[in-house]
Amino acid sequence: MFNFQYYTPTKVVFGKNTEERVGALVKEFGYKKVLIHYGGGSVIKTGLLDKVKSSLSESGIAFTELGGVVPNPRISLVYEGIELAKKEGVDFILAVGGGSVVDSAKAIGYGLANEGDVWDFYEHTRTAKACMPVGVTLTLAATGSEMSNASVITNEDGWKKRGYGSDYARPVFSILIPELTMTLPDYQTACGCTDIIMHTMERYFTSGGNMELTDGIAEALMRTVIANAKVLRDDPANYNARAEVMWAGSLSHNDLTGCGNGGNDFATHMLEQELSGIFDVAHGAGLSALWGSWARYVYRDCLDRFCKYAVNVMGVKGATDEETALKGIEATEAFFKEIHMPVSLKELNLDPTEEEMDLMAHKCIIAAGGKKGSAKVLFEEDLRKILEMAR
Repeated sequence: MFNFQYYTPTKVVFGKNTEERVGALVKEFGYKKVLIHYGGGSVIKTGLLDKVKSSLSESGIAFTELGGVVPNPRISLVYEGIELAKKEGVDFILAVGGGSVVDSAKAIGYGLANEGDVWDFYEHTRTAKACMPVGVTLTLAATGSEMSNASVITNEDGWKKRGYGSDYARPVFSILIPELTMTLPDYQTACGCTDIIMHTMERYFTSGGNMELTDGIAEALMRTVIANAKVLRDDPANYNARAEVMWAGSLSHNDLTGCGNGGNDFATHMLEQELSGIFDVAHGAGLSALWGSWARYVYRDCLDRFCKYAVNVMGVKGATDEETALKGIEATEAFFKEIHMPVSLKELNLDPTEEEMDLMAHKCIIAAGGKKGSAKVLFEEDLRKILEMAR
C-alpha cells in the first residue's frame, strides 16, 4: 500500500424531507446571504426551490438566485454568477440540483475568493488559494461532487472541458434526498449509476500498491450500484434502491475508494471530457461508450486487478487469468446494455471524423500534461487508438 491523506469535511444530512433543514444549516455555520444556484425547471416543477427559499426565510437568511445551469456547465454562467454574488454581497453559495450545478457553484466560489480569471484554475496555469463556502441540496446521484474536491467546467471558446480539484471547494454540508431522484428520466438514472461505478473503477484499476480493505469497500460499492441499477430499471420508484445509489455516489468520489492505492487512473474520464466537450453527450453515457475499449487496451498491464474485479465484482472466472479478465470486461459491457447504456460511439449515435478523433486525443493529452493513466500510462497515440477501438 501507499501513504495517503483522507479528508472529508462535508457534513452529510441524508433522508426524507431533509431539504427543510437547509436554512438551519446555513445559520448553524454562520452565513448571512446566500446565492441559490440551480439548473432548469425540475427544481421549480417539483417545488424544491420554493421549499429551499422558505427554509432560508424562516431562518432569517437573505438570498438571491441564479438558474440556468446545463449539463456540462458553462464558464459563461460562472462569470455571471461571480458578478451577481459580488453585487449582492453573498457569503455562501447553495447549489440546488445535480453535479453540474454543484460544479458550477464551486467555480463561482473560486472566482469570488481569488483574483483574476477563474478559468486559469481549470487550465492549471494558477492554483486557487481559497473558495467561497458551498453547500448542496442534491437532486441527482451521479458525480459525487457533493462530497468531492472536484469540479468540471466547459469553456465555450474552443469547447474545452476541464476539471479542477482543491480541498477548498469541498462542500460545507450536503443534503441528500433520495426521493428527489424519483423524478428523473430512466436514462439519467442509468447515466448516474454508470458515473458512480466509473468513479470507483478509476481508483480501482491501478498498478502498484493496494489495500485489501479499500478494495473490499470499492468492490462492495460497485456490486451495490450494479444490483440497484437493475432494480431501478424495473422499479424507478423504489426508495431503498434510490437511497443505496445516492449514498454510493457520495462515497465513490470522496476518495474513500482510493485510500492506499497506487494513484488514480482517470484516463477514461479525461477522454470522455473531450468527447462531451465537443459533442455535449451525457457524461455517464460517454463513459460507458469508451470504457470497454480502454479496458481491452490496458488490461494486460494490470491483469491481476482485472482478474480480481471479474471474480469479486462481476462474479465470472475463466480458465486463464487473461480469459477471466476478458470475461469481466464482457460482463461489465453486458450490464451497461442491461440498463440501456451505450458501449460504443456508434451506440451513442456518434460518428466522429478523423479530424475530430485526432482533436479529442490531442486535447486530452494537453489537458493531462502529456500522459495519463495508472493501470497503463497512456500517451496521445494510445488515446487515439482507444477512440478508434470505441467506434
